[in-house]
Amino acid sequence: MIVWENFGSMEDTVFCGVFDGHGPYGHVIAKRVRDLLPLKLGSHLESYLSCEEVLKEISLNTADRMTSDSVVQISGNGESRVYNEDQDMVQMMLTSIVKAYRFMDKELKMQVDVDCFCSGTTAVTMVKQGQHLVVGNIGDSRAVLGTRNKENKLVPFQLTEDLKPDVPVLMLPSEAARIKRCRGRIFALRDEPGVSRLWLPNHNSPGLAMARAFGDFCLKDFILISVPDVSYGRLTEKDEFVVLATDWIWDVLTNEEVVEIVAKAPTRCTAGRPWWKLQ
Repeated sequence: MIVWENFGSMEDTVFCGVFDGHGPYGHVIAKRVRDLLPLKLGSHLESYLSCEEVLKEISLNTADRMTSDSVVQISGNGESRVYNEDQDMVQMMLTSIVKAYRFMDKELKMQVDVDCFCSGTTAVTMVKQGQHLVVGNIGDSRAVLGTRNKENKLVPFQLTEDLKPDVPVLMLPSEAARIKRCRGRIFALRDEPGVSRLWLPNHNSPGLAMARAFGDFCLKDFILISVPDVSYGRLTEKDEFVVLATDWIWDVLTNEEVVEIVAKAPTRCTAGRPWWKLQ
């Protein structure tokens, strides 16, 4: 994980990320992405020119997910659905994070000191610049916002979707359609019936439990992509914190439980400690 304050030499800007490796060299790839992705993102923020080409790459279906008055996203047809006075800033941030993810995956493919063929990592990242919040996600890690509702009760708002290769009826329609077009197969093993996995069209391998990831190049020509799911939100005084965590947290705790645990933490530092130490 990483927390980078004054990110990109910009005031009131923070970059945060959580990376969960898998496969024989997943731990190495997760650290490599943690170290290099923020640098690439910072570079793209500085050299931002145009977002038109990248917007067309984003595989998002806004009808598939939760929405709120303060959160907008980018549709799969390349149309930017951002309507506010800071549209240029928002588009710059959205475009830069997609470009950074794309170039990060290309660089992993060229690495000679680590085998990324059957290993990879998730990534859930966040850039907060003033009141602007941009979240990028591939894999099954998650970002959840702790915010106050109309009754002033602290409640969770899930900012990302878990991009897992679940049974089609439970998947995002756009994600299921993409996998079907690529002739990918989805099924669970007999000894773990609750875990659906991605398999090559003609081979029962590698059995990846997520639909997007860095690395895992054995699947990149068929099913897997590294284009992030991207969302934008404008923070208000009701928003208190964001939790970024891997599936090791979300598989055993609900969004409500996580928000409640973090809210009880006396300081920012203790909020990131193992949850059982905060009880």
